[in-house]
Amino acid sequence: MQFFRSMVFNVLMYVWMGVLGIVFAPWAIASPRGARKACDVYARQTLWLLHRIVGLRTEVRGTPPTGQVLLAAKHQSFLDILLIWSAIPRGFFIMKSVLRYAPVLGQYALRLGCIPVHRGKRAEAVRRMLAEVRSGDRKGGQLLIYPQGTRVAPGARASYKVGTYALYEQLGQPCHPVATNVGIFWPRRGMLRRPGLGVVEFLEPIPPGLDRATFMALMEERIESGSNRLMEEAGFPVAPTAGLPGESVAAAAAKAAVRDGA
Repeated sequence: MQFFRSMVFNVLMYVWMGVLGIVFAPWAIASPRGARKACDVYARQTLWLLHRIVGLRTEVRGTPPTGQVLLAAKHQSFLDILLIWSAIPRGFFIMKSVLRYAPVLGQYALRLGCIPVHRGKRAEAVRRMLAEVRSGDRKGGQLLIYPQGTRVAPGARASYKVGTYALYEQLGQPCHPVATNVGIFWPRRGMLRRPGLGVVEFLEPIPPGLDRATFMALMEERIESGSNRLMEEAGFPVAPTAGLPGESVAAAAAKAAVRDGA
């Protein structure tokens, strides 16, 4: 029965994306405001369908930022994108270049100002974005990046890429880590959606100006420990790993540096 409910939801989710994409197309072509409104409606109603059909409730915790900041989020499935988008007023994403060719989704993402990045050419995309900000062609907002570069299944490990630090350093903005547990209920692969409570949590921001080692250690510790806590709360056993034995020495040093005003 749960698989059938999941199938119904998945069909409606994609059909509704196509319908809204067509209905809002004239406004989206005329103004990015139209594209943003379409995405707002889609996220809100998709989350409602998810609750009603699948039995998967969602919750946003912490304080979503409203100013010009960098968001560094754990990425487990499409659901964390929907939740983060619904929580922030002016979000835009760094996305894989191939997504620009996805029907509806790709065209609307470009209209919103999302930044397509080719593998190995992230620095070029960052330079272009910063130039647009300086020239006034791009308005500020909440820039979201997934530091691990891909969806990571609950309990799996993947390295954190230094590209996030490049953005953090060049933008000179606070970085807000974001944790999640949604992969337990909405896996990165497969059609099954499970009932429960999917959460994204905006964590304590990291102030600008830290060096690379301090920033990377602090960001990873906050995202991983926050996500592990949310997954354990949902009943998913998180095995200790060599990379995160609760709190690494590097993360502890990073916290001390922040307290000391580094």
